[in-house]
Amino acid sequence: MEILIFLIIGALAGFAAGLFGVGGGTIIVPLLFIVFTQMDYSPDSIMHLALGTSLATIIVTSISSLMAHNKKGAVMWPVFKNLAPGLALGCFLGAGIAGQISGLYLQLIVGVFLLWVAYKMFFAGKKPVASHANNSNGANGVSSANYANPVLPSKPKQLAAGGVIGIASAIFGIGGGSLTVPYLTRYNVVMQKAVGTSAACGLPIAIAGALGFMFFGMQQQVDVPNTIGFVHIYAFLGISIMSFFTAKLGAKVAHILSPELLKKCFAILLTVVGFYFLYKGLV
Repeated sequence: MEILIFLIIGALAGFAAGLFGVGGGTIIVPLLFIVFTQMDYSPDSIMHLALGTSLATIIVTSISSLMAHNKKGAVMWPVFKNLAPGLALGCFLGAGIAGQISGLYLQLIVGVFLLWVAYKMFFAGKKPVASHANNSNGANGVSSANYANPVLPSKPKQLAAGGVIGIASAIFGIGGGSLTVPYLTRYNVVMQKAVGTSAACGLPIAIAGALGFMFFGMQQQVDVPNTIGFVHIYAFLGISIMSFFTAKLGAKVAHILSPELLKKCFAILLTVVGFYFLYKGLV
C-alpha cells in the first residue's frame, strides 16, 4: 500500500514538474507530509523527511522534464550555466539551515513563501513597461515586445541569485521553479522558456539538496526506518519511477497552453498548497 501511494504521488508530481517547471516539490512535500504523519513518524522529523525526499525525487523529474523542454528549444543554457554553481552551493548550505529549524516553523515558512510567490505570479505583467510600449505591434502596446526582448542581469548577479534560490529551495523542498520562474519572467523571459530553464536548474538544486539532507540528517541520527538521513528510500524510488514518465506529459501540455494561462494555473496551485501548510501549522 505504501508503494502504491508513493507511485500515485509520483504521477501527480511528475505532471506538475513538466507543466510548471517546479520539480514537483509543491505537490510532493504536502503529500509526503500527510503520508509520513499517517505512518506515525516523529513529528520533529516529518517535515524534514518530506523536504529531503522531495529534493531527491526532483533529480529524476528534472532530468525527464529537462529532456522534454530541451526538445522544444525552451532551455536557455547560457543562463543555466550562470545560475548552476550558486544553485548547488546554496542548496547544500540550505539543507543544513533547514535541519536547524523545527518542523512546525518549516510548515509556516513554506506556507507563507508559496502564497507570496503565487501573488507575485498572478499579478505579474499587470503594469505596462514604458520602454517597450512603442515597439510592440500588439493591440495593447505591451505584451509582445515585453516578452520578445528579455534583458538579464550580469553573470555575477545571476550567480548570486542562484545562491539565494538554492538556499530557499532547500528550506522549501522544491526544485527552485517557484523562484527561478518568477526571476526569469521578471526580466521579460517568455513563460515557456522560463519553465524550461527552471527545469534544467532543478537538477543541480536537487542533487546538492538531497546530498545535504542526507549528510545533515545522518549527523542528527534520525530514527526512522528505510531512510538515509532525511531521505526516505522507498518514497524516493516510488515517486521517481512514476514521475519520470508523467513529467514528459506535463511538458507537452505546457507548450499547448498560453503563457498567461500557464502563469495563472501556476499561481492557483501555489495558493492551494500555501494555505494548506498555514492551516496545518496553526491548527
